[in-house]
Amino acid sequence: MKIITVVSGKGGTGKTSITASLAVILSRKNKIVAVDCDVDAPNLALALGLERFSQKKKISTSEKAKLVSMKGLSKEACKKLVGICNFGAISFDGKNLTIDKFLCEGCGACSLLYPKNIKLVKVMNGNIMVGKTSYGFYLVSGQLEIGESGSGKIVTEVKNKAFKLANKEKADIMLVDSAAGIGCPVIASLQGSDFVVAVTEPTPSAFNDLKRAIAITQHFMIPYGLIINKYDINKDFAKEIEEFARKNRIPVLGKIKYDKAFVTALTELKPIVVYKKSYAFIFEKILRKIFENL
Repeated sequence: MKIITVVSGKGGTGKTSITASLAVILSRKNKIVAVDCDVDAPNLALALGLERFSQKKKISTSEKAKLVSMKGLSKEACKKLVGICNFGAISFDGKNLTIDKFLCEGCGACSLLYPKNIKLVKVMNGNIMVGKTSYGFYLVSGQLEIGESGSGKIVTEVKNKAFKLANKEKADIMLVDSAAGIGCPVIASLQGSDFVVAVTEPTPSAFNDLKRAIAITQHFMIPYGLIINKYDINKDFAKEIEEFARKNRIPVLGKIKYDKAFVTALTELKPIVVYKKSYAFIFEKILRKIFENL
């Protein structure tokens, strides 16, 4: 099984819309499993028209400090606890000690200092969902609970679930929609990938963030290629990106024009290749180039 991961660096480049169309075209000739690893704001399901998941499971990849007893805690001890917390999660008003669960990062410093009074407890900080799309393939998605941390670990759990499902379904390809940026969820998404598709647009911010996403991909020594989305909104800048790709021997997998049909397709919960069938040829061509570089 091959793992193809789609990244972007900057948000809003059209990464998820492109992933949805790649998934549909891939599924016509291959057995695939799609994975939404943008656990902070997952929306690949919407782009694929999957409004309900058949499975949903709460998971824990994080711990929080919990005050279990004030016995033996002097005022000096409480002040020491306030000082040891680098995240400002512990407060003391002279009488009561409080731990703010939203500020706590679960580092465990407080529980090491006073293990009888403070314990680290697991928190259910995320969900893993599984559903079958109308196109015949499964989508595995993750979602971080509001105010919680540990998105990178949730991505790992989502991918583990996807691996099991892919093996069960005897899938040929796992298509991963990464989060935007270069943080923990992206790094977790990239791990184990056979090929990376970097989606960008001809704007300075997107180009700058693309370079950062490429740097991480290179760090993991994963082969990659580039899609320039909305290339005609600034053709001169698009040429600059193409020149950058040429100098650095980065394959340009495809260029896609700006088209309001993408917006309409999203509002109707359809990938562009389904809403406007003429796009199928463009995405088939992109996939051929991906397989040439795998």
